[in-house]
Amino acid sequence: MVIKKVITEYYQIPLPVTLSDSTHGTMEYFELITVQIHADDGGMGVGYTYTPGTGGTAIHRLIEDDLAPLIIGSDPRRIEALWNKMWWGIHYVGRSGISSFAISAIDIALWDLKGRSVEEPLWRMLGGSNPEVDAYVGGIDLNFTIDELCEQTNKNLALGYKAIKIKAGRKRLSEDVERVKAVRELLGTDRRLMVDANMKWTVDEAIRAARALASYDLYWLEEPTIPEDVNGMGQIFKLGGIPIAAGENLHSLNEFNDLIKSRAVLFPEIDVANVGGITAWLKVAHLAEANNFNVTSHGVHDLSVHLLAAVHNSSYLEIHGFGLERFTQQSLQIENGAAIAPNLPGHGVNFNWDELRKHRKA
Repeated sequence: MVIKKVITEYYQIPLPVTLSDSTHGTMEYFELITVQIHADDGGMGVGYTYTPGTGGTAIHRLIEDDLAPLIIGSDPRRIEALWNKMWWGIHYVGRSGISSFAISAIDIALWDLKGRSVEEPLWRMLGGSNPEVDAYVGGIDLNFTIDELCEQTNKNLALGYKAIKIKAGRKRLSEDVERVKAVRELLGTDRRLMVDANMKWTVDEAIRAARALASYDLYWLEEPTIPEDVNGMGQIFKLGGIPIAAGENLHSLNEFNDLIKSRAVLFPEIDVANVGGITAWLKVAHLAEANNFNVTSHGVHDLSVHLLAAVHNSSYLEIHGFGLERFTQQSLQIENGAAIAPNLPGHGVNFNWDELRKHRKA
């Protein structure tokens, strides 16, 4: 079996409602970059990555101009070798960032092709710990009123979720406290509540925020400061008293190694669509396990459910606001607050290409 053809496409997907957080501002659409890998025996695998609205065209061109030529003619089953070939093929201009997004899309497609070829779902092919994964849900809801925030929470509770996340990082800390207080009162004491600041605060601001929010029993405080300041996150955890989740803005195994070894973050948060794909995601998860940490996911929940289902040290699956349900033939199954990894061959994300291509840009 050899790779015969690689097809990559770029889309701008309009969001049903305008979303906002403390760092990315207002978001009216997200970018989706897809990859199809076709083998000479007729097999095919699909991969994809995304952005909140910038950089997608660069990722698309990097795949088409540089990465696809590197792998065409190779055996798609040699995924580890192909990953390293891509990484070192563009390392001088890469080593994380856009390069990791591009490699992710191809790597995901390679694993999907392998799963389809052996007619096994991805989660079971990777080791199959438990197909039921605890899930949390929340919105990109920083600018929602408290009434809108509570309405969103009630809708999610009605869907069976038992863990909720909301955004923080308003202009005044008192507003964040008021919002967290309202949602905690709505949830009661038995459901879990996470808060995500999207890197908004300096270290001292984050410590003050954590202390102000401590009485509301937060399961974690996510990205309280910039991802480069690992020591700062350690201080926030130590002096603020709330467990920290972070990692969605880290894009390599080496970056996660530094984060995990620091022990500043209790919940390493891995995004399979930007860390280098499934190959890199598994290495980070195993590194975390070796250091006695559970991992959580960021984004692309249709893919992430397989990975958390495959490893022993999973915590929560994030049900992300950039959902693809409008463009797929089946939606992720949620039962009693848990996501169920599907039993379809590969990752099981089968796009409705005709509908998706209405938003194709390249």
